[in-house]
Amino acid sequence: MSKKSVHDSVAVFEQALLGSPEKHYTLKLYVAGSSPQSVRAIANVKKICDEYLHGRYELQIVDLYQQPQLAQGEQIIAAPTLIKKLPLPLRRIIGEMSNTERVLVGLDLRKKA
Repeated sequence: MSKKSVHDSVAVFEQALLGSPEKHYTLKLYVAGSSPQSVRAIANVKKICDEYLHGRYELQIVDLYQQPQLAQGEQIIAAPTLIKKLPLPLRRIIGEMSNTERVLVGLDLRKKA
C-alpha cells in the first residue's frame, strides 16, 4: 500500500470516527436552579448548538431543583452537566460550558488536540 493511500485511509477512518455531519444530536443539560453558573451554562450550550448543530439537535434542560429524582437516574453528581445521548457514544461534560473547544471535543464535533 502506498504512503498516500495509507494517509487517505487514515483520513477516511478519522472522519468515520467523528460521524456524519448530518447526524441528529440528543442532548440533556442538567442545571441547579437559576444560579449564575446554570444561566451561563444554558446560554453557552444554546450558542454552541445554534452555531455548530443548527437544525440537527434536540436540547432538553432539566432543573434538578424542580426534578431532583432525575439526578439519581442519570447519576448526576455535579451541575451543570451536559449529556450527549445520541449519536453514540454517550458523553458527559461538566461545568458552565464556557470552553467551546472542550464542549466541541466532548460532543465529538472536533478531534482532541
